[in-house]
Amino acid sequence: MEPTARVRLRVSPGARKTEIAGRYGDAWKVRVAAPAEGGRANDAVLKLLAERLGLPRRALSIVSGRSGRDKVVQMAGIDPQETERRLDS
Repeated sequence: MEPTARVRLRVSPGARKTEIAGRYGDAWKVRVAAPAEGGRANDAVLKLLAERLGLPRRALSIVSGRSGRDKVVQMAGIDPQETERRLDS
């Protein structure tokens, strides 16, 4: 069975630059330059995570918080420990 992981995010859309800014409680703080309208910030978040984790974009999906700042993203093909290690680097 393929490993999966979920990660909690706190997203700030409309930021000056797109980056993973570090820990935010039990979540990760993510800033994206894209605005929150039309799902553009969500797309930017998934693109950033896919690049950082070395996963194809299609392996990631938002399972909670699609229209809010607090999101849960599920990733296929990576386990939770490896997810944390790659986000921390």
